[in-house]
Amino acid sequence: MNLVKKVENFFSYLGSLGIFIKDVFYFLFTRKRDFKTVSKEIVSIGIDSLFLVSLISFFVGVIVAFQTAYQLKKFSSEIYIASLVALSLTRELGPVLSSLIVASRSGASITAGIGSMKISEQIDALEAFAVNPIDYLVVPKFIGLVFSLPILVTYANCLGIFGGYTVGALKFSIPFHFYFKMTFDALQYKDIVSGLIKSVCFAAIIAFVACFEGLKPYSSSDVAKVVTHSVVRSFILIIVCDCILTALFYFILV
Repeated sequence: MNLVKKVENFFSYLGSLGIFIKDVFYFLFTRKRDFKTVSKEIVSIGIDSLFLVSLISFFVGVIVAFQTAYQLKKFSSEIYIASLVALSLTRELGPVLSSLIVASRSGASITAGIGSMKISEQIDALEAFAVNPIDYLVVPKFIGLVFSLPILVTYANCLGIFGGYTVGALKFSIPFHFYFKMTFDALQYKDIVSGLIKSVCFAAIIAFVACFEGLKPYSSSDVAKVVTHSVVRSFILIIVCDCILTALFYFILV
């Protein structure tokens, strides 16, 4: 019975989230945007996660290079480290890891910020002045995430590839020009595009979940719980979305 209740709650949550997404797109396409507000969100979200994205991306590139080298060494094919690192990061690890970092940093911050406004009745004050909170608060954050995350992912991919190069150069003495020639030979247009499409979808998920959780009615004692729910649900939906998109790209692009 408990399992049935959880399944019902899950589908009820998806239904409520779907209605919320519909409202976001309505205001997105029917209202003019202040460029200054949107650009502020883009810069804020990008800078908020920049350090973590830099640190993790570089070391993930190093780790992937060592792991692939361990397998390729059996076939004396260490020169293919560059190709495997580039493809792994561009198709999968770059978009997913960057999105999880942004969800845990910016997503949590958005939920806490909107939640604090909800508790202090600032949301009610906006509505009293005929200002829709979705239009005023949610849409700029949605646009900010959709623009900033693909930029972060591109940056993460470049840094991860450089991390792989440090392993190739220091451990296997692969020349700089040869490593990056192998990288560019391995990468195709579809690999880069698929990673960027994923990043846009993940950005939308983070924005929708973070703002939706922040706008839900709750007491001040529940802020930490709601922020945790926001991050966990974003993680789950990002992984599920990644699985679906990976399968689609496999059948469409291969």
